[in-house]
Amino acid sequence: MSLRIGILTASDRSARGERSDQTSPALEDEIKTANWTVVRVAVIPDDFQIIRETLIVWADRGELDVILTTGGTGFSPRDNTPEATLAVVERIAPGIAEAMRAQSLQSTPHAMLSRGIAGIRGSVLIINLPGSPKAAVENFKVVRPVLLHAVELLKNDPESEKHH
Repeated sequence: MSLRIGILTASDRSARGERSDQTSPALEDEIKTANWTVVRVAVIPDDFQIIRETLIVWADRGELDVILTTGGTGFSPRDNTPEATLAVVERIAPGIAEAMRAQSLQSTPHAMLSRGIAGIRGSVLIINLPGSPKAAVENFKVVRPVLLHAVELLKNDPESEKHH
């Protein structure tokens, strides 16, 4: 199974064109090494409603298996990604966020400041990643080994037990 992935970057500065988005291309490179497909990429402002609406549209279209968000997971008043994600998911997947934070803590104590979450909407897995390219790729590498199996389980794929 080849996963279909969307990358949604929440950044006011990148959305205004003041700073280029370097995180999405870095994640795309990692995704391609797994022979998975990046179907959608977008940069939007750090706005609760815009993030929420985009996640709903992307998850409900049936084109994606996984949505990776980047940015908006810190303590800044404009960091709205976890709240927008909580507003759209039907079930949370706390182990994913816990694993990313645990691994990140090995590199920096600032990992404690990440509020990123993971959850499920329908059969789509949504994972909040940090906004920096380095941290996003490091966190993606933590969850990458379980993504295929997670999606197989969400799709009720009879082959899912082979990857357990």
